[in-house]
This record gives sequence, structure tokens and C-alpha cells, in this order.
Amino acid sequence: MTRVAAIDCGTNSIRLLVADADPATGELVDLDRRMTIVRLGQGVDRTGRLAPEALDRTFAACREYAAVIKEHGAERVRFVATSASRDAENRDEFVRGVLDILGVEPEVISGDQEAEFSFTGATRELTGRDDLAKPYLVVDIGGGSTEFVVGTDRVEAARSVDVGCVRMTERHLVRDGVVTDPPAPEQLDAIRADIESALDLAERTVPLKEARTLVGLAGSVTTVAAIALDLDVYDSQAIHHARIPYQQVSAIVDRLTRATHAERAAIPVMHPGRVDVIASGALVLLAIMDRVGAREVVVSEHDILDGIGWSIA
Repeated sequence: MTRVAAIDCGTNSIRLLVADADPATGELVDLDRRMTIVRLGQGVDRTGRLAPEALDRTFAACREYAAVIKEHGAERVRFVATSASRDAENRDEFVRGVLDILGVEPEVISGDQEAEFSFTGATRELTGRDDLAKPYLVVDIGGGSTEFVVGTDRVEAARSVDVGCVRMTERHLVRDGVVTDPPAPEQLDAIRADIESALDLAERTVPLKEARTLVGLAGSVTTVAAIALDLDVYDSQAIHHARIPYQQVSAIVDRLTRATHAERAAIPVMHPGRVDVIASGALVLLAIMDRVGAREVVVSEHDILDGIGWSIA
């Protein structure tokens, strides 16, 4: 067994997985899995640069993760950075900071690479289940981008598009630095129009409607699932592989888009870092379900982070 540490740094959050990996089988045994909301992508869509305060938050999380990795004695570390750092003019500053703290250089991967890691992480343990038809459509709704991957036992088509919960919120719901609560109908229409354009773009490469099982990843999807399951506290085991019907997703989107900041924050399973962006993320999920005609979404807690871990093994 090899002890590995995988770090996934996205637009909204940074996550760590420390696991024992079997190089022969690719099996992972979790030792530590954690997530921190750092909002690295704060303002990137508008300015094209990573904000100093966003970098400070991210580097603070990296120092915490460095201590955890050292404590567990991980032999191999891989740090993958996604949408926000791809888009930023000053990403070299981000790379230098991570290298200084963790001793590894972050790999600023392409959307296609991100999609492949997400697919591997989400579907590896679904193999052999006869209740979930193939091909799978894996959708990873992040802060800055959404990845679409269709495949059976391997990736057959993939595309990353620039719609995510942070990007849509900052582009359409922020006025004078404040998120509109609740969003106005015209703001929601603008988000939906952006999402539909992105789906058109994705569909040029990925045969979305050929998929037979929709698998949803990342915080927007797992939060919607937690609300659908009426959880008092976030429970990864209950959420993992939950099957949430379209009608519930639609009702939750309606609830979130009508709610004020205080009402969203009062939802028991709502992470404070998602209060302002969850409505946009839920809108992306619902639009995808509409486009592909999905009756349900299968929610996975295993995603790009697990794909990175398996890549090390």
C-alpha cells in the first residue's frame, strides 16, 4: 500500500484526501478527507486576476493541509488546480505560494483532464451495478466551470464549459458588491440563458441525451441532495449514491431562488460558504436534468479528488 495525498483546488473550495492506495488495484482507503471554502475564484470572472484576500485564504488552507499530510506521512502528493487558476493572469503567484507551502507544484489542468479525473472518481465503484444503466453522464458542477463526461467503463466524450455557481452568481446576482436577495426574475432569466448557451456548447462534443444514468458531483449537487433528504446535519454516507428525483430538485430550486440570504443560511445542512452561490448551482443542475430528460440524479461523494488519488496509485 502507498500512502497518498490528493488536493483539489477549485473556484470555491479546496479539498484534501489522504488515503492508503493499492497500486495493483487502485483501491483507496480513506484516512482523512476535508474541505475548506476559500473562494479562490472571487472576482476572477470580472478582473481576470486572483484577489490577494482569496490567495491568503487559500494559502492558509494549504498550511493546514500540509500539517495533516505530514502527520499521516503521505509518500506521494498531487495538487490539482482547476477553473479559477486556469483563468487568472496572476496564476504564477498562486503556483509559487503552493510550492513554498506544500513542496509540490500545483498542476493547472485543462477542463478535459478535470473531466477525466471526475469520471474516474465517480464511476469506478458503480461498475457491476445492474440498476444503473450505461452510459453514464457525469456532471461536476464547480464554482467556475461545469464538466460533462459521457462514458461506460472509460471516458468517451468530455467537455468543460464556463458555468459554475460562483461565476453565475458574480456575473448576474451581484449589485454594488452585494448579492441580490432574493434574485429578481430577470436575473434568474439571465442565469438560465447563460446555462442554456453552455449546454449547447457542451452538446457539440458530448452526446448528453445518449446517457442513461446522470451522476452529479460537487457541493451544489450534494447540498441539493442533503436538502432533499431533509438532513439535520451533513451526512456523507446518506448522500453518497442517493437518487434524487427531478420533482424534488425542481422544488428545491424554486425554494432557493425565492429565499433570502437569512432563509438559505437557516437550512440546517447549508455550509456558510455556499449560502450566496447555492441557488445558481442548483439552477445549473436543474437545467442539465431538463436538457437530458433525466428523471433523477445519482449523487456521488466520490469525484475528482478520488480520481486524483487513483491517478497517484
